Amino acid sequence: MAEMRRVIMTGFVFAMLLFASAAADHSSSASRSGLTRFEFAQAHMGTQFRIVLYAQNAEAAGRASTAAFDRIARLDATMSDYRETSELMMVCKPAAHQWVKVSDDLFRVLAMSQQFARRSEGAFDVTVGPVIRLWRRARRRNELPDARKLAAARRLVGYARLHLDASRQALRFDKSGMLIDLGGIAKGFAADAAIAVLKDQGITSALIAAGGDIVTSNAPPGSQGWTVAVGSLTPADEALMIHLRLANAAVSTSGDAEQFVEINGVRYSHIVDPRTGQALTGRRSATVVAPNGTTSDALATAASVLDPLRALRLIDRTEGTAAHIEQMQSDRIVTSESKRWPSIPQTLSR
Repeated sequence: MAEMRRVIMTGFVFAMLLFASAAADHSSSASRSGLTRFEFAQAHMGTQFRIVLYAQNAEAAGRASTAAFDRIARLDATMSDYRETSELMMVCKPAAHQWVKVSDDLFRVLAMSQQFARRSEGAFDVTVGPVIRLWRRARRRNELPDARKLAAARRLVGYARLHLDASRQALRFDKSGMLIDLGGIAKGFAADAAIAVLKDQGITSALIAAGGDIVTSNAPPGSQGWTVAVGSLTPADEALMIHLRLANAAVSTSGDAEQFVEINGVRYSHIVDPRTGQALTGRRSATVVAPNGTTSDALATAASVLDPLRALRLIDRTEGTAAHIEQMQSDRIVTSESKRWPSIPQTLSR
């Protein structure tokens, strides 16, 4: 899962730098409201989760952040495909022969994953696990996957081969050897769960950044929203950065700015098209704003795989979402935006 989770690290860096620099602007308003700004960070799911929140005092902030990180850690132990002892890995093998009951969290994320798979016509597909593993090995060795092994892995991929039974809260596969990879949705799901924990702890103004999946609750005191910067395909050019102002919303960026490998002169992304089993080539980036992190994470992944026209149709059909897509063509960046993108609050502040 860690490979997929590193998709938007560049977006994470930009976002954290921006709202860190904005802290001073909010401090006086926070003081008047009786709230103080606190930041916490822990490593989970192959990346760093950072929590920024406003609380009455350090004790309340520490208690709430600890509860949120504990929730994230439990989800990591449930959904990791790197840990042989995770619930996900423990159920994959027997699920080829029988219905296997799973936890509430795992069933929920699988049910949502299947919805996104159907909506994207397979561009997002958590059954891509066997193919992902071959491409991870290829990146480590700097060589393309063996063609026969890749063909065999592709025969194990397909969301229609994963069956869920809500009455039994169970899953079953059509074939032995199928493997689920939740790397395109787990971080967003975990950030949503952590925001819910913070609210239960009485923290109503918070931001959680996981790589570059960012989920927000209410705006900071005295502000209309959390200011989040989204980088372009040329991250060194600050002028091309998009500055969003979000509250009770999420944003995810999927792209290959940092995670790729060049083999025989061809640049291969770490993002794999589940429909073909091939790693994407060329450069692209998809940023999706949505009501929650689960949706933004999954749709950003799908939008990276689909061609821009089909990606924007998917976004436009999904209520409450908007997208900005960049693609490198002949040494120039071509941008596309969904119909709702202009309605996303933006700011020129740095």
